[in-house]
Amino acid sequence: MFIEIEKERKLNSGIMSKKYEAKTEGGYEEIKLPKKKKKKHRKKRHLWILFLGILIIIILGGILWWKSTVNEVYNQIHYEVIDSLVSEPMKEEGVINVLLIGNDSRKQGTDGRSDAMILVSVSNATKTIHMTSLLRDMYVEIPGHGHNRLNAAYSYGGAQLLLETLELNFDININRYVLVNFQAFANLVDTVGGVDLELSNEEVKYVNAYLVEYNMLEDRPEGTDYLDESLSGMLHLNGPQALAYCRNRYIGTDFGRTERQRKVLSAIIKQAPAKLLTNSEELMDGLLPNLTTNLTREECEELSLEAVKILTYDIIQSSIPIPGSYESVTIDKMAVLQVDFEQNKQYIRENIYGEEGSAGSDGSTGSPE
Repeated sequence: MFIEIEKERKLNSGIMSKKYEAKTEGGYEEIKLPKKKKKKHRKKRHLWILFLGILIIIILGGILWWKSTVNEVYNQIHYEVIDSLVSEPMKEEGVINVLLIGNDSRKQGTDGRSDAMILVSVSNATKTIHMTSLLRDMYVEIPGHGHNRLNAAYSYGGAQLLLETLELNFDININRYVLVNFQAFANLVDTVGGVDLELSNEEVKYVNAYLVEYNMLEDRPEGTDYLDESLSGMLHLNGPQALAYCRNRYIGTDFGRTERQRKVLSAIIKQAPAKLLTNSEELMDGLLPNLTTNLTREECEELSLEAVKILTYDIIQSSIPIPGSYESVTIDKMAVLQVDFEQNKQYIRENIYGEEGSAGSDGSTGSPE
């Protein structure tokens, strides 16, 4: 007869055993029952090690694929260093400022005029993407060149002088830029599948008028991509049509033109993620060779990692000068906008950087997109 005298003593590897005594003729004798090995624990441990190994391989493979993709993309872009900005950060005060410059060059390069200037400001603090058009007729001080229209800064000294001019007049640090020519813009619209926009009948007619020049420059047959001039309302525009729509400054003057540019850009931003998944090669081939930038490879990698988060931000459209902060005047026989710079500086600090102020001025042209 066995008598249990001790229960559940912990031994090696947490395996439990029991000790018993048995009555014999000479008295009691201790008997130890053999330990039962639990193989399931070891099996589970092996499975976890295998799972972690596979997971690490997948992660490393994903990182290598991602870096290879970013490098391939970046190698198609024309990188142009600006020595004075090499040591300057891309992000300051929680905001990434990138100036988009649309020049009227018909080929890759920095020649031509700055036909469009849009400041794209990504703010982590306010969870917004501000698209702020900078009107080219603003009368500003250009370092080393006196006073002139804003777009003259690009003609005098390219992107570097334009960035310096904006900092001097508006107290805003913009250390990065992307230059896009006409052909890149048209290609970009085409590769995202075109854009749907609301057009008046008058705007339709001006689209056709601007297509006359575009078709000549691109050696396309006369009448290519013309819209039916009886149309109005929501229309689907391809690349050349969208470019012609953006260039029109006769309806709503330059304010109307910059608003149209932002509408097209906003539509592109909304459609681009889906096209990157289904048509990435065509999108990259049509756009990247026509871009010039001072964004480094590492900064492009950083932006690509943040892209999913950034694309959830609200898009807010506005223009500078803000309403009520300028007047149209003639200086040195030039029709220009004379600007109250202090009002516009305050607008930038409050709306882009999220600082609280007392003026409450608002230069937005509508609700967040």
